[in-house]
Amino acid sequence: MPASAAARPAFAWRPVGLVAVAVAALLAATITRYGYHRDELYFRLLGEHPSWGYVDQPPATPLMARAAIEVFGDSVWALRTPALLCVVGTAFIAALIAREFGSGGGGGQTLAAAGVASAFPLVVGHVLQTASLDLVVWAAFVLFAVRALRGSPRWWLAAGAVVGLGLYNKLLVVLLLIGLGVGILAVGPRSVLRSGWLWAGVALALVLGAPNVVYQVVNDFPQSKMASALAENKGDEARATFVPFQFLLLGLALAPVWIAGLVAIWRDRAVRAFAVAYPVICVLLLILAGQPYYTTGLLVAMYAAGCGPALAWVGRGSAGRRWLLGAGLALNVVISAVVALPLLPVRAFGDTFIPEANQAARDTVGWPTYVRQVADVYGRLAPAERAATVILTGNYGEAGAIDRYGAAYGLPAVYSGQNELYNLGPPPESALHVVFVLQAPIDWFATAFASCTREAKLDNGVGVANEENEEAVVYVCRNRLVSWADLWPRVQHYD
Repeated sequence: MPASAAARPAFAWRPVGLVAVAVAALLAATITRYGYHRDELYFRLLGEHPSWGYVDQPPATPLMARAAIEVFGDSVWALRTPALLCVVGTAFIAALIAREFGSGGGGGQTLAAAGVASAFPLVVGHVLQTASLDLVVWAAFVLFAVRALRGSPRWWLAAGAVVGLGLYNKLLVVLLLIGLGVGILAVGPRSVLRSGWLWAGVALALVLGAPNVVYQVVNDFPQSKMASALAENKGDEARATFVPFQFLLLGLALAPVWIAGLVAIWRDRAVRAFAVAYPVICVLLLILAGQPYYTTGLLVAMYAAGCGPALAWVGRGSAGRRWLLGAGLALNVVISAVVALPLLPVRAFGDTFIPEANQAARDTVGWPTYVRQVADVYGRLAPAERAATVILTGNYGEAGAIDRYGAAYGLPAVYSGQNELYNLGPPPESALHVVFVLQAPIDWFATAFASCTREAKLDNGVGVANEENEEAVVYVCRNRLVSWADLWPRVQHYD
């Protein structure tokens, strides 16, 4: 039975802590392998330009990257430390959610904490993403909202604070609010809508999150435009993979547990609204062409709610059930670790299925090599040409890599038209020549210069098929014919 507010089981600090330490150790052991992810290089670059917001995201993750660099130094492990801490924190929150659903004795809480050692949580624990912090935000909101719905309405203040602060990372938490609101209206308890504590929590969320709303209004809702661009570019793929990914995000072996959690939530009248929230959010994401992993925080919460029923199922049967649950969890951890983390030598990595299965992993390979190849092209320019040359890249990963590694080669300033980087340009009018890293035909750009020549193709040298290794070409375009003011809008793109 679910735990009441007055009679929750004791929190299993020792076993849950041991699980959290084990997850942290696994992430720490692999933290520097391969290299930066393209998004991490972008966050690092955005962190050099602090702002209340950016066209593609609120400020939290770039500022978190900047803070980590200021504290620990400019390194891969420094940038990834916040991601590691987010997943470890989620392990404790998952255990607390299991506790809310009556998992006493520590077994259910420990099983819930172990759920973060699964596919997608390990990915965002290894690589700093906006989803790293969002995992904490969604799970914490569910915890506080469950406590409020169970008869401790003051917890709506904590839930509101989480939402307000979470808006600085991603606006997606609004979908969770919509889902819960629809659930409360559909299946109750509607009496909660008369609670002053609920509306105080809403007010707190609005006050804390107001700067994000102001930024959107003042800047003509750039994230709406960004969402439309992503839906156009990636919407078909997102919709086609959405349902299968729901079963893969935590791993197939854990799917029966989170499904049991969904059933347990439905049976609990106090929090039944969350059982409605999940399908509502899924439908909204399918309509909006949102990414399948956006539901991960709620899946973690449902998995935690299912740990008690899973252990009860084991207790009612033979030793075979215990073996099945234990083996399933162990197999899930092993498979998840192999797919999500850089365990293989990088030269063997490209010969496996993993780069295709885990885009985040393949996007961590080759950046120093790519920058050296760009530097080779720049170094072949005549000294007079180099003095009037800038570097332009097609995407923010390439720009971030050159910003990170280019100083060692004496490379000039780097510019890009992708997302927020467009707002940091254009180059000065004194820049007559461009070394351009591009993954598309050069024709549209070449007309603005007297000549453009192909000088190199990027190759990471280890056979890992990512965007740069497959498509990126380095051009040199000389003697610009039009002003940057006229040319710059042509390089802008959202994706």
